[in-house]
Amino acid sequence: MGLNQYLCNVNTIRYKMIDITESIKYIGVDDNDLDLFESQYIVPNGMAYNSYIILDEKIAVMDTVDKRKKNDWWCALEKELAGKKPDYLVVQHMEPDHAGVIAEFVEKYPESKIVATDKAIRMLPLFFEGVDFSERTIAVKENDTLSLGKHTLQFIMAPMVHWPEVMVTYEQAEKVLFSADAYGKFGVLSVEEDWACEARRYYFNICGKYGTQVQNLLRKASALEISMICPLHGPVLKENLDYYIGLYNTWSNYEPETDGVFIAYASIHGNTAEAANKLAEILREKGAVKVSVTDLSRCDMAEAVEDAFRMSNLVLAASSYDAGIFPPMNDFLHHLQDKSFQNRRVALIENGSWAPVAGKLMYAKMKDLKDIDVIEPIITIRGRMKSSDIALLEGLAEVILDK
Repeated sequence: MGLNQYLCNVNTIRYKMIDITESIKYIGVDDNDLDLFESQYIVPNGMAYNSYIILDEKIAVMDTVDKRKKNDWWCALEKELAGKKPDYLVVQHMEPDHAGVIAEFVEKYPESKIVATDKAIRMLPLFFEGVDFSERTIAVKENDTLSLGKHTLQFIMAPMVHWPEVMVTYEQAEKVLFSADAYGKFGVLSVEEDWACEARRYYFNICGKYGTQVQNLLRKASALEISMICPLHGPVLKENLDYYIGLYNTWSNYEPETDGVFIAYASIHGNTAEAANKLAEILREKGAVKVSVTDLSRCDMAEAVEDAFRMSNLVLAASSYDAGIFPPMNDFLHHLQDKSFQNRRVALIENGSWAPVAGKLMYAKMKDLKDIDVIEPIITIRGRMKSSDIALLEGLAEVILDK
């Protein structure tokens, strides 16, 4: 499998535009054609699959990419190899968007070794049937090292960030942390955008359930002198590392990032929406600095999850439906439960013309979560909001804003 099998278009290869170090090169690629990451998360600009190569006496390739973009990756890799052969393929994460080209790499470079955790090595046959990996792998454990010459790789176990086989790699000479999926974000590198917004949406939807495990990794990383972070998605982080590390500490501790109110509503005919927007208006009139309102029937669910984790207060407003909760809200609550939503104040608004039940059902779901302070009483709208309901919303707003 050589360059002659591919039409290499240098305009599609992002590695030329990313300056890492003289010895460490970027060979990742942008996937501008992807609409849904993991078949569920909207990525308007696509997704970057990052891969790196360390050029030394021994050459190490840091992960591969999704097979969707293997053509560009092979072109970038062979461009940097310049006729040389890699000695190692370091596999930090076995998810297909990073491990998609492992079998082809093994076929092309039969003398190279795969360096990975024991769990990752045992996963290889799950994704590559019929490939003989025997005598081809090196299993590494916590703080094992691998010398490339001037560069030394130190392997740090990161189980459940966000798969059980994950590790990250610290290059000791240039103080570079190859962070696997940690510090990643949605989007491509060819489009400049605010890091925090898409990194937050990525974190809470991909890693949000595993805050304890992320904290464990952060504690290990705090003992390292880090000059640069090279994630498997998103840009290489070189400056203001305390900012990125600080956000990860906040997120993984389930602490609110913003003192504000996120109102998420699920409305059938617009009446619950009217109440939700009226509450937002009242909150702003009473001095709330940050109030965000989302229609769960029409929003990006991943963004709604992100906003719920970001804000210090959450308001859930839902219609009753078939003796239950209107499905868009039920779906949202399922996402919050699945991502271990916790440590927040939550207020509830229900609507029901003859048998309002959404409130008590939402209450039960919230009380099942950790450290959720449910503001009582539940506000009940019967059919359409009336002047008496506005007085109840005024009272609810005061309680929300009273710390």
